[in-house]
Amino acid sequence: MTTTVLQKTVGATRPRLGRGATFTLIAVIIATFLGASATPTPLYEHYQQLWGFSSLGSTLVFGIYALALLATLLTAGSLSDHIGRRPVLLGALVLEAFSLVLFASADGLTMLLIARVIQGIATGAAISTLGSALIDLERTPGRGSVINSVAPTVGLAVGAVGSSLITEHLPRPTSTVYLVLLVIVILEILGVWAAPETSGGRPGAWKSMRPALSVPREARTMIALTAPCLIAVWALGGFYLSLGPALARNALDVHSSLIGAVMVATLTGFGAAAVLTFRNLGGRTVMLIGTTTLILGVGITLLGAEISSTVAIFAGTAIAGIGFGAGFQGTILTVMPLADNHQRAGLLSTVYVIAYLANSLPALLAGYLVGKIGLVDTTRSYGALVMALAAVALIGLLVTGERKKSVPSVIE
Repeated sequence: MTTTVLQKTVGATRPRLGRGATFTLIAVIIATFLGASATPTPLYEHYQQLWGFSSLGSTLVFGIYALALLATLLTAGSLSDHIGRRPVLLGALVLEAFSLVLFASADGLTMLLIARVIQGIATGAAISTLGSALIDLERTPGRGSVINSVAPTVGLAVGAVGSSLITEHLPRPTSTVYLVLLVIVILEILGVWAAPETSGGRPGAWKSMRPALSVPREARTMIALTAPCLIAVWALGGFYLSLGPALARNALDVHSSLIGAVMVATLTGFGAAAVLTFRNLGGRTVMLIGTTTLILGVGITLLGAEISSTVAIFAGTAIAGIGFGAGFQGTILTVMPLADNHQRAGLLSTVYVIAYLANSLPALLAGYLVGKIGLVDTTRSYGALVMALAAVALIGLLVTGERKKSVPSVIE
């Protein structure tokens, strides 16, 4: 049920932004946060040459961001349900701006890691708040969930490709892209300052910051059912964002950062297209599509890597991208409607905790394994894990489908 927008701002001044403009602003901010998280990906090879760290260093830079994000989700994920969306978003955007300043001035791996931790904290504070605000503001039921699935994938694609293009064609490759993002974030701070509050808040803010996962009783069965698919989707994303450029260079013998960025954009771009294409389908149907295409796409990608086929790698990545978008969308469509307004941020935080654990821990392990067994064998093992998880989710959905008549509200 959509919450009535409260027309309150600091000093009781009426907000300048209307409901529709605020909805658009929130979607853009989601894309910005996720795009900023993908910005270092095309730079990893440059950083390795500049500062002399290994593939494990690259996955550490990626993984420490996700772990910082998780820690913040566990403590502040429900905070906006209590104190309102605007204060949390303003604080998160200020932290994001600070992290971008650190990125632009980084002179080694240590500063890069510090910037990533702060960026992870900022994104963790913002992500469930942004998703909840979209649902608060939606005029058409379900539109907020669709945008909440599309905006991150669009942001990842634009962030990766934009970072690659800027760093290859503009001066000062390790700072220019972050300064561009900094300008965007400052504009978004001004926008949120002028936006209306969308949640009335409730008591218990300090209590809500105890590390805990919040899952309403009505959503527990669906969380268990969707978890393998959610893990597979985000583990695949973690691999592409941390080791995708290395895989592209190794399999295709191409040494431009753009090739890795295009692989990320292919995965996430087809993911966004899948969300838009399947937006009117039921949650279970979308997840069936997602799990099936994940298995098929990862299999074709692995085959392409074995035979060094550019066409197979990108075709497999595109098909896996459909699974990436549909798998995450299916989770949102089936889980989020089971929560009341005051439970949304907490439940979405739980979804993202699962997602970012899957996004970071397997990628960190993969970075370690590259140094032990090589990139090719690590890729094979990682791909097999993703396919196995997707298969578990697919079997679970098919088995649950047999009982559809007895539990229709859970399935669709």
